[in-house]
Amino acid sequence: MRRSNFSSVRRSLPFNALGWTLNLLQKVGLMQQPLHTETLIAAARRQTGLDDFGDETFREPLSRLLTSCATEARLNGFGRCALTQDVLQLLANRLQIQHDRGKWPRIADEAIIAPLFIVGLPRTGTTLLHGLLAQDLDASHAPATWEVMFPSPPPSFGENKRIKRAERRLACFDLLAPEFRKIHPMSARSPQECIVIMSHSFMSDQFCAMYDIPSYQSWLLRQDMEPAYKFHRQFLQHLQYGRPARRFVLKAPAHLLSMDALFETYPDALVVQTHREPLEVLPSAASLTTVLRSIFSDSVDPAAIGHEMMKYWEDALEKFFEARMGLRSQAFFDIDYSDLVRDPMAMVRRIYSRLGSELSSAAELRMRTFLESNSPARHGRHSYSLADFGMNPVNLSERFSAYRTRFKLPDINGEQVSLSK
Repeated sequence: MRRSNFSSVRRSLPFNALGWTLNLLQKVGLMQQPLHTETLIAAARRQTGLDDFGDETFREPLSRLLTSCATEARLNGFGRCALTQDVLQLLANRLQIQHDRGKWPRIADEAIIAPLFIVGLPRTGTTLLHGLLAQDLDASHAPATWEVMFPSPPPSFGENKRIKRAERRLACFDLLAPEFRKIHPMSARSPQECIVIMSHSFMSDQFCAMYDIPSYQSWLLRQDMEPAYKFHRQFLQHLQYGRPARRFVLKAPAHLLSMDALFETYPDALVVQTHREPLEVLPSAASLTTVLRSIFSDSVDPAAIGHEMMKYWEDALEKFFEARMGLRSQAFFDIDYSDLVRDPMAMVRRIYSRLGSELSSAAELRMRTFLESNSPARHGRHSYSLADFGMNPVNLSERFSAYRTRFKLPDINGEQVSLSK
């Protein structure tokens, strides 16, 4: 495995200084980061003063994640520290959520009615659509980043301190990895993906995006995701408690792999799937993964990531379409990316029509304001090429020809694709 030459993995001076310091401290034994399941569980219990996790099906996924990270991910000093702190926070959140369910037992009675899930290949406009629909504050609720980071107590009990904590954490991340916000900007109040919620079950594609962990990824793809979706529903109940019930607007490309578990948990869900030319999508997904993994490891191979992205999302689409054939057709609504970016508000109205809902003038105003203030290039351009990730446009086009044909996507020449974000 070689150090990447991809230009977008250049690091900030604060990151280099922190990484050098952490590596030195770990080498001399002053800051060892134990990647052991029972050690981290015990630490989370001490940190919170709580003992009961409730459902403990998370133990095997956590053990497999930590083993794969320790043996495969080639974590740098910052990566080991970040992984440890992330796992501790997730475990603490689980303990606190379980404690809250005992303290306020009516949380378990919250009904999650007809949630809307936005899915699609990465970089197909899912984030844009999620952000847009989240603006209808009276009818919808998209889990905010701060709520997902710090869910306890239920957000209805107060938010200001937690919002500020989330803002500080994101500001530190932006300082250490400024390139990432060009690809996927985040804020404390912005909508957050379901993979972050599901990371509390330690069965989540989020870890695969952050770390090169093929053994864990292979194991995850073979699992029945029912435990992850069961916890996902409990999490939504937690967020909704003490608030008027609104339709949850949710999003994650990884839902493509788990349609059976999703509909078993939410039988009245509507899945909105976005579609875009794979020659544009997959290099962008590889670029994001390369930048993200380069934060946590000094050994990143963009070409290997390019191959991984092609195989992973090819398999994901195959699994998704197999599952979709056995589900009610009315549960799915397909959107072309070009239509979405050409006239976002027209697409929103089509979705509301499908839902049998009306778009209020107040919600439309907030959506238009959101569009005006969220230019794709507001954090700078992020450029790359197919060749950066060892991708051959002819091979890539052939591998996704069935997908392109099914959704009538225009056949284009890879040389003509504009690859920048």
